[in-house]
Amino acid sequence: MRLQRRYRNGRLATFGAAAALALVTTWGAPAAATAAAPPAAATDGPGALSHFDLARKDCIGTARSAASRVWYTVAGGVLSDVYFPTADNTNVETMQLVVTDGTTFTDLQSRDTTYTVSLLDPRALDCRVVSTAKSGRYRIVTDYLTDPDRNTLLVRVQFDALAGSPSAYQVYVRFDPSLNGNGGGGSANAGGDTGGVDTSTGHSLLVGSDTVTATNAANRDYAVPVFSALDASMPFAQVSNGFAGQASDGLTQLQASHHLTALFGSAANGNLVQTAQLDLSRSRTQTLALGFGTSQNQAVAAAEDSLGQPFERVREAYEQG
Repeated sequence: MRLQRRYRNGRLATFGAAAALALVTTWGAPAAATAAAPPAAATDGPGALSHFDLARKDCIGTARSAASRVWYTVAGGVLSDVYFPTADNTNVETMQLVVTDGTTFTDLQSRDTTYTVSLLDPRALDCRVVSTAKSGRYRIVTDYLTDPDRNTLLVRVQFDALAGSPSAYQVYVRFDPSLNGNGGGGSANAGGDTGGVDTSTGHSLLVGSDTVTATNAANRDYAVPVFSALDASMPFAQVSNGFAGQASDGLTQLQASHHLTALFGSAANGNLVQTAQLDLSRSRTQTLALGFGTSQNQAVAAAEDSLGQPFERVREAYEQG
C-alpha cells in the first residue's frame, strides 16, 4: 500500500506513531495557505551558461540497496552533483538555501556561511553539514541521505535563529539543476532543462525535465529521459521557475529586493533555476525530497512516497542497509 501524506486544515497529518517522529518544534504562528501554481511563464531565457560544480567534495553518498539509483555529493557545504540513474549522469549543479530578513540582507548559503561536515553514522554514507552565518545571525543544520527504497535524495533542514526572533527570517531553497548532464544556458541553441509546477498531490511542488538522450559519447546509448520533483514535508509557501542570472531567477530578485517580486509557473529549455520558500511558521525543521524518474509521475511519486515516512525511519533503514 502506498503511504501518502494528507493535509488537513493546512497542516500535515501523519499516521499513528509516525506523527511523534515527523512533527518537530513549531513556532505557533498560523499556517500559511498552500502555494498556488504561478500562471506566467518566464521568457528571459536561456540564462547564464551552466557549468559543472567543484571536483573537490565534502561528502559522497548512496544507499546500499539496489532499489535506489541515486548518488549524491556535497561540495562547498551545499548539495552538489546528484547522479541518476547511472553514476556517470549528474542532474544537479547546486541546491542550497537563501536566507533573508525581507528588508536589509539576503544571504546565499555557499557564499555567506562557514561550515563543518561530519558523518551521521560510521556505518553509512550519510552526511551532516552545519552552516553558520558569517554575520552570526543564524545556523543551519542539514542532513543528507538517499532513500534506500526509492530514487529520492532526502535533505533534512533545521534553521536556528541565533540573533533576533525566528519569525524575522525567511528561508528559500534555490535548486539549480543540470538534468541529464545538461544545464543549458548561454545561447538559444544550447538546449537545457524545462521546469514547471505540479499540483497533482493537492499542493504545489517543483518539477523539471530533460528528455534529450543524445550526447557526444558514442557509447552512451543507455541514456534515458530524466525528470525531477522537489517537495518538502510542509507545503512550500511560494514556488517559482526562472533562468539563471536573469530577472526571473529567484536569487536575482531576493538579492535586489529581499523578497520574490515575480513568480513564474514554468521556464523552458534553458539554464533552469527553481526557487521555493519554506513555510517556517509551521516548523523550523523540515525535510526536502528531490525525487527522480524517467517520467514526471515517477519523479513525483518518488518524492511523495519518501516524504510519507518519518526521516528517522528512512535514516535507520539507510544506515542498517
